[in-house]
Amino acid sequence: MKEKKIMLPSVEEAKHFVAEATKCDFDIDVFYNRVTIDAKSILGVLSLDLARVLTVQMNGDNAEFEEYLDTLAPVSTTAA
Repeated sequence: MKEKKIMLPSVEEAKHFVAEATKCDFDIDVFYNRVTIDAKSILGVLSLDLARVLTVQMNGDNAEFEEYLDTLAPVSTTAA
């Protein structure tokens, strides 16, 4: 099981995220606080607070999907 933190900055990006998740043949969940949503459910994903950092949990391997998730990684606002 792998986890990644992401942000979905727009409804269009959320739609694209669901489309990419649907291509995977394993379970993918999105977590925020105590809420767990199936990443392949457009209504579920859109019901989340898209202004927050979300946790994606994957129960399988797909390098292409993981690379896509890397593009959605939250940008750190803290200076080094």
